Amino acid sequence: MRTESIRERFGLAMLELGRRYPRVVVVTGDLMYPTQVHHFAQAYPDRFYDVGIAEQNMIGVAAGMATCGKIPFVCSYANFTALRACEQIRNDICYTNLNVKIAGLSSGLTYGVGGPTHQSYEDLATMRSMANMTVVVPADANAAEAAVFAAYEHDGPVFLRLGRGPEPVVYDRDASFTIGRACQLREGQDVSIIANGPMVYEALSAAEHLEKAGIDCRVYDMHTLKPLDLDSLRSAGLETNLIVTVEEHYIIGGLGSAVLEGLNELGVSTPVMRIGIPDLFPIIGPTNELRAHYGLCADNIVRNVKAALSSI
Repeated sequence: MRTESIRERFGLAMLELGRRYPRVVVVTGDLMYPTQVHHFAQAYPDRFYDVGIAEQNMIGVAAGMATCGKIPFVCSYANFTALRACEQIRNDICYTNLNVKIAGLSSGLTYGVGGPTHQSYEDLATMRSMANMTVVVPADANAAEAAVFAAYEHDGPVFLRLGRGPEPVVYDRDASFTIGRACQLREGQDVSIIANGPMVYEALSAAEHLEKAGIDCRVYDMHTLKPLDLDSLRSAGLETNLIVTVEEHYIIGGLGSAVLEGLNELGVSTPVMRIGIPDLFPIIGPTNELRAHYGLCADNIVRNVKAALSSI
């Protein structure tokens, strides 16, 4: 299993984005090194702005730049942008539909040792509820790099949910990435596992184990949470007997909720099982241990799929 740091690749992608497009500016809130945008700052100091620990002001600054024709990338921790600057994102960026990109790093449990003040489990629920906002959750470093360029090409607000440390590599470097179109990574007729972010690797691993037990699983990377790929969701619902969603987010308001809403809109009644963080504040600890503790791992997906299929 090969791993690569998502935030390191993000920093290099931002450097390349800056080289190609002079309208790109970066705004951060005292997190130049943790978000790896110091590369951009060193190369383009006149297009880099550190506003200090003032996330609400950070969003206002980015919004002002967007009205002047710049394309700001706001780079901070997911928890600090989605919650601390929630009102400013809603009123200053989404309400006016400004072309601002928000990169929320250290998302989910990836900053597990930081505890609930630095972990983020509500960010997707918050961001996808805002009109005009597009929400993207890349699975690995290669997808994160592609997502940065896709966000630049997209006209309007984008929230990029990114991790922190090394994660297993799922995609090749040249894999295509289209906002709003899920990637089907595996064929299957019994179960559809729909995941995003680092849970895509866990879903693929679970599918391999389930195959040995005679259970045929297809796997989707639903990397765009909003707008949701209803065509892929329709196929999953009509062509398999069970849908399982896996996310490093509360099961309230995230991928599982979006899938249920989408199926309802489509009039498809396939059973859905949601795997995610329960309605509590997680404990403090290393990322992988926390994921295992809360069942965000292949072994737990396998157990839950087998149990669910036995009751259908």
